[in-house]
Amino acid sequence: MGQKRRGSSGARAPQPRVAFPPRLLQNAPARGEPAGKPSVSASELISFEPATGAVLWRGTAGDADTEVAAARAGWSQWAARPLTYRIETMRRFANVVRAKYDPFADLIARETGKPLWEARTEVDTVIAKVDISITAFSERTGQRRIDAPMGSRLALRHKPHGVLAVLGPYNFPAHLPNGHIVPALIAGNAVVFKPSEKTPAVGAFLVDCYRAAGVPEDCIRLLLGGPEAGRALASHPGIDGLLFTGSARTGLALNRQFAETPEKILALEMGGNNPIIVWGTPDLYSAAVLVIQSAFTSAGQRCTAARRLIVEDRLFDPLVEEIVKLSGRLIIAEPHADPAPFMGPVIDNDTADLLTESFLALMSQGGRPIRYMERPVEGRPFLSPGIVDMTDAREKPDVELFGPVLQVIRAATFEEAVAEANATRYGLSASLVSQDPHLYDQFWAGIRAGIVNWNKPTNGASSSAPFGGVGWSGNHRPSAYYAADYCAFPVVSSEAESARASIGIGLRES
Repeated sequence: MGQKRRGSSGARAPQPRVAFPPRLLQNAPARGEPAGKPSVSASELISFEPATGAVLWRGTAGDADTEVAAARAGWSQWAARPLTYRIETMRRFANVVRAKYDPFADLIARETGKPLWEARTEVDTVIAKVDISITAFSERTGQRRIDAPMGSRLALRHKPHGVLAVLGPYNFPAHLPNGHIVPALIAGNAVVFKPSEKTPAVGAFLVDCYRAAGVPEDCIRLLLGGPEAGRALASHPGIDGLLFTGSARTGLALNRQFAETPEKILALEMGGNNPIIVWGTPDLYSAAVLVIQSAFTSAGQRCTAARRLIVEDRLFDPLVEEIVKLSGRLIIAEPHADPAPFMGPVIDNDTADLLTESFLALMSQGGRPIRYMERPVEGRPFLSPGIVDMTDAREKPDVELFGPVLQVIRAATFEEAVAEANATRYGLSASLVSQDPHLYDQFWAGIRAGIVNWNKPTNGASSSAPFGGVGWSGNHRPSAYYAADYCAFPVVSSEAESARASIGIGLRES
């Protein structure tokens, strides 16, 4: 695997020897295809509904050179527009999305497989991002005047970088790229957006909404294609930065690549192997609900999803029993089913196959299956939640299993629980379920993560706050409210109304 575990002391544990399936790449080409899938040319993209296998959308792959050249030609005029103009354009974008709310949510649900109710919440966040980004830009990158001696002044302003590339994931194909694009456009950048090849229809719909709102075509470019298109865009000399959401493996490669171009901004959001600790709580039902919400919302396809549950030894059996009981009641169905499902399928059969292989790999390392992962619909990527006890496993692989797989671990002391939670190179999200505020203080101080919650799920982060992690979860460029920070750079000017200068020391007599 090439991955190691890190304890709370910072010491590295031995490298796992198990041949574990790789992290499920958000932009990886599909390996397994539904039966009867039509042939696809190298330049054609076809999107299928995960829940049914039906063809949803067809398009043509683009060219990175063409899209970057168009953005470079257009961005300076956009940057020269007054900030108020760009802000009003984004407000019109929010109104365009409102007007297309139902078809947008329907498209997200069909292309990702997520329940319609969840797709609607994604459209809500796309709309809400505009006002949040306007406020964040004003607060974090606003203009300021600073008094200086001798009648001069200091001025602080911010400039856009130029052309920014955005690589989007499939799990939130509208919300997550929109979280980069809106603040980038407000700052005056042009954007070349490459959606995941697994959700190109949502990406194209999103770009149409920007253009309908009045964003010039040259300033919001859509690059369709597979991983090769993403690599071409990321390495293109014509971009001034890259905003990425995806796997740690791809993010690490990008970090190495951009090490030779320090003049370009790079913002990485790379997921997590997130822990949730349950300790000393009498309300096991509520604890179980929080665990279910953390681990299995969006079929586990959230970067903030709980991958590991760490439980006080005396609570282990009753809590796990409650979790198993609840997970057995979850409705798993297609997005528009009635009654509404809790979760839909994962993104495709290839991903479902990798997850079932991963579950078996955990068992091969000594994991004890508590609830087997099953495929309830033959030929489609629906998965029931899988739960495995890894307390006595020979190895606990430090990987992000991007789906409904939950590893559970007993702990004898709270210190042991926190150390186990920190036994990862990731550091995105962590949560504590406990009635004891002193334990939360200890947890907050000792846990290594960018999002630390108490009696709340690990997921569901607010766009009104910064979003990011440490370690393999990011490169200290948090998004959401702090996205303004990487969409513009500060320029400090020392200014005076007239030129007055003298040299008071170090001159010979004339």
